[in-house]
Amino acid sequence: MPKSVELTVNATGAVEGARRGHVVMIVDIIDMSTTLEAALDAGATAVYGASPDFNLAPVRVNPEHVGYLAGKKAVELGTEVIVVTEPRVASEEERKNRALQVIKGIERAGAKLVGALPNLGAETVKLTDFKNKVVVAVTHSGGVAFDAALNEGAPAVLTGTICRTMHKRGMAPSRAAAERAIAAAEKHNTGITVVAASSNSLEDILAAEHIVKLILEMGFVDLKLK
Repeated sequence: MPKSVELTVNATGAVEGARRGHVVMIVDIIDMSTTLEAALDAGATAVYGASPDFNLAPVRVNPEHVGYLAGKKAVELGTEVIVVTEPRVASEEERKNRALQVIKGIERAGAKLVGALPNLGAETVKLTDFKNKVVVAVTHSGGVAFDAALNEGAPAVLTGTICRTMHKRGMAPSRAAAERAIAAAEKHNTGITVVAASSNSLEDILAAEHIVKLILEMGFVDLKLK
């Protein structure tokens, strides 16, 4: 398949990227993709995004299936699952009530749920030990877009951010995102669709544009052939 990089927005754009057979990267910097970047920095072995139980996006999602995949991965790795969601200021029980379908999938896979933490970006990893854990971010923008792309059959769905984490500063987060996208695309021999999780979020759009620029600068597409 010819290498290409597409920039789009919203869960609908994520679905279109999946239909093209692209690796899909979700950019939701406040805070879903930043939270997951921090989780990876803190030693998480795999990260996923999923829709809350209720959402208004005009796409097909299946959060129970995402939870099952995350739980299955945790069982394979002999580890546990952490759910990250909203409200940020609420009891853990309130957060769990927004992610019941994901939790149902985790339990169906036979995995253990550590807890439901607030989606705080880089600060979330201060709340518990993420080392070797599988993490699922259940959120309305980035989580829905990830869920939709995954269930539409994208060969890989990833997240990326430009925000600093506990271990990355300056250009390091965005370079890590670009390198991650390129590695997945080369593995699956396909193109890349970078998705700003919300068209109403200027920060997501600018961040997604920046990551696309880095992917091009890293030579993923031979611009001389265009």
